[in-house]
Amino acid sequence: MSGRPAPVLRPRVVASIEARMSASRLPGKVLMDVAGVPALERLVRRLARAETIDAIVLATTTNPADDVLAQWAEARRLPCYRGSEDDVLDRVVEAQRMMGSEIVVEVCGDTPLLDPHVIDAAVNRFLEGGVDVVSNTAKLTWPQGIDAQVFRFDALEKVAQAQSDPAVREHVSLYFYEHPEAYRIHHLSAPAEETAPNVRLQLDYAEDLDLIRAVYGRLEPRLGDGFGVRDILDLLAAEPALAALNAHCQEKAVR
Repeated sequence: MSGRPAPVLRPRVVASIEARMSASRLPGKVLMDVAGVPALERLVRRLARAETIDAIVLATTTNPADDVLAQWAEARRLPCYRGSEDDVLDRVVEAQRMMGSEIVVEVCGDTPLLDPHVIDAAVNRFLEGGVDVVSNTAKLTWPQGIDAQVFRFDALEKVAQAQSDPAVREHVSLYFYEHPEAYRIHHLSAPAEETAPNVRLQLDYAEDLDLIRAVYGRLEPRLGDGFGVRDILDLLAAEPALAALNAHCQEKAVR
């Protein structure tokens, strides 16, 4: 016996990306070209930069239209789970179960400008303890599309087992936010220089794609593909016409 304390084992953190080809507003968006690279590849590369994530899994559907996504994942040796197109909650739970996850980082496939530093901030806050959910989506401070949602796998599994509400089945973490009396939710807030909740950096409309392509086209040659949200906001401040490209686009209500 050396007398040395046993190492502290960190729980397994897995990011699951929800993606399908048949999006209603912009079909095929997740594989659309962004400065020479598919949007989904942009997202995976950025997630891979997060120091707190142990693995990434693609959670797509059994719809034949998504065969191309499964093939894309296989070619990149990215784990892929295929499940229900409508029951996204079950699809994510089973993808995470397949990966042996303990901590879930929920990621939507429409966030190719995700900032790995924000993901790390959310996971680290969760690991500090005293909370059931860490999120920056319910109370927006960062731009839309700089999302971070973290919670325990077993908590999500219990929701999946108990809830049949179609909105809960479609919007994976919705139940947590609608029941703050049952969950300790930490709403992660952006620092002042990254606070811009009215800026859209997610991919839902053709205008969003125009903006995202412009951001990569301007910043990647100068900074590489690891630029962060502060770099993006500095660019939009310098070129306000870019932010105007999708300023009129609106999110669909959850309910």
